[in-house]
Amino acid sequence: MPSTALPPEAHFYIVLNAGSGHSETEERISTIREVMDKSGRVCHLEVVGNPERLEDIAREMAGKALASGGVLVAAGGDGTINTVAHQAVLAGCLFGVLPQGTFNYFGRTHGIPEDLAEAVYAMLRAEVRPVQIGMLNNKIFLVNASVGLYPALLEEREHDKREYGRSRLVAFLSAIKMALRPHRHLRITLELDGKEKRLRTTTLFVGNNRLQMEQVGMEDLTEAVQEGQLVALAPKPMGKLGLLGLLIRGAFGKLGAGDDVVAFAFKSMTVRTPSFYGRKRLKVAADGEVSKMATPFEFRVLEGRLKLLVSSSGRGKPRPVEGTFETA
Repeated sequence: MPSTALPPEAHFYIVLNAGSGHSETEERISTIREVMDKSGRVCHLEVVGNPERLEDIAREMAGKALASGGVLVAAGGDGTINTVAHQAVLAGCLFGVLPQGTFNYFGRTHGIPEDLAEAVYAMLRAEVRPVQIGMLNNKIFLVNASVGLYPALLEEREHDKREYGRSRLVAFLSAIKMALRPHRHLRITLELDGKEKRLRTTTLFVGNNRLQMEQVGMEDLTEAVQEGQLVALAPKPMGKLGLLGLLIRGAFGKLGAGDDVVAFAFKSMTVRTPSFYGRKRLKVAADGEVSKMATPFEFRVLEGRLKLLVSSSGRGKPRPVEGTFETA
């Protein structure tokens, strides 16, 4: 989609997640203010210490950004970016990203630097480009959404990160631990293009990020994401060792090498569960944030709904991947 220039007088309304600790937060505040001051740009910075306040603060800042013709900015990991982006979409204001998470799939896909000072400088020189978002019922996702084992894996990963630190190695080992635990298979019915397909799987994973698809070895589906579609992945029924092997293949970018994963692209899909599930709310994850949601689940893509600031020099080129296996 075509890009437009960022108004040079635009104010920046930055929502910073302070979840990493006091010293890191103070350093990030100092970095942001220093770059903004040197550049002569106006910055309104709101630090969120209580995660339960993130949505309300993002909504308030989105209203201010819209009223002034400014930019709402999320500084944090993919979960923080998701919450703030949701308010940007609802308000219809411009949106910027200062990636500060472990994986930063969204930022890297759009060529946004992971170094904070570089990211602020890049944002000030950015263009506005409409990008697509995914929807799971009434919740947006920028990178991925899932139901089944994957949300449980994310919860375990967050627990392990609090215990052992936030690193990609910890995430990988946490995933292995979950794969070796007992797990149930989810019975679902997919309604797609007027047809029904029954599926039994440990997890249904829906991706909206070409970089993540490339990394796990599903390169054949990256073009679908670039052309305005979402991508669904669902492992066929398998035991613990099979699931462990699947994780290892993903770690080495070989997930698409076997025939044990159902994969397809779509623009809209409804997911239903059998009647014996009753009205039970199931765990879902959107960009790493886990919650409970009642079925049916409707996944759909909305093209060009997020007005994202992208570096005019980077042109949205994905940044290289460093480290080992990643799940977000």
